[in-house]
Amino acid sequence: MRQRFKPWAKEKLLDNPGVVSLEPESMKGKWSSFFGNDNPIHIEVGTGKGQFIKGMGKQNPSINYLGMELYDSIIITALDRILEDGTSNVKLIRADATHILDYFETGEIDRVYLNFSDPWPKKKHAKRRLTHESFLERYETILKKQGEIHFKTDNQGLFEYSLHSMSKYGMIFQDVSLDLHKSGMDNVMTEYEEKFSEKGFRIYRMEAQFRS
Repeated sequence: MRQRFKPWAKEKLLDNPGVVSLEPESMKGKWSSFFGNDNPIHIEVGTGKGQFIKGMGKQNPSINYLGMELYDSIIITALDRILEDGTSNVKLIRADATHILDYFETGEIDRVYLNFSDPWPKKKHAKRRLTHESFLERYETILKKQGEIHFKTDNQGLFEYSLHSMSKYGMIFQDVSLDLHKSGMDNVMTEYEEKFSEKGFRIYRMEAQFRS
């Protein structure tokens, strides 16, 4: 979906360096200092407008959350939500997941969330999917030993592909739901999830762990 250009967004992002990092490469290996503590760090790749990351931060004050988003016009909404709420354990980075190894040191992160990622349905675009083997290798590098990926989508094809990709990679599935909202599991919804679940779309979810 095309986003409306917001010419004022970059200036506001620059005015809030304590909440959003526009040069995440400079923070590699130093993200604990960004939060001012040594609490575990969880990242959401593709944080959108920030509803999920803000909700998780409120539920879990002893965990630090980083929301990664590429576009100023989207991340600015997440910034507004965090500023309005005053959630000190939620920060943002404007960054491209393709270069995630440039932003985080080996073993620096405790968990990765992938919520409603672009399914890239054409076979020739498989390498762009955030659960492709090449991305799994990167997540494994930045995660601590036996780190986890928590994944949600409304796209059955992407879910099946991700199950296969992670299984082939050797990951262990700890929890798999084929209909999250009927499972009774505790769940913080994204904006996208809220919208489409109201229309009756089934939400798929999994928790997967690297073996080492």
